[in-house]
Amino acid sequence: MKTRLSLLFIPILFLVTACTKSTVNPNQTILTTISSSKWSTVDGGKTYAAFISTPEIDSYTNAYDAVLVYASFDAGKNYEQVPEVYNGIAYSFTHKIGQVEIDAQSSTGANTIPSPGTVDIKIVLVRSAL
Repeated sequence: MKTRLSLLFIPILFLVTACTKSTVNPNQTILTTISSSKWSTVDGGKTYAAFISTPEIDSYTNAYDAVLVYASFDAGKNYEQVPEVYNGIAYSFTHKIGQVEIDAQSSTGANTIPSPGTVDIKIVLVRSAL
């Protein structure tokens, strides 16, 4: 009799524990392309920078949310998370309200590099639950 009662309560236990309330914070993805003409340098080719207007990054997002950046060097077939070294070029990024800056420089930091070509960029804004 006890075994039958135990078998009866096991499914109820699973139902009760499976019904927990959870909250999902939606992420936002921004896809853009940096054309080869958008890269600029101020140090003779040691560092190149490209600026992406990102009005989605407001003061709240800048202060509390996560900003993730991915780069594709093969027309969006594969994305690699930045910071990343690709073909001897180190890519990094910074963000502020309304803008993401992508920087490219030699992975050794000492050599000049050719201007980066066209790079597809994926920016993911991850909402923080405070």
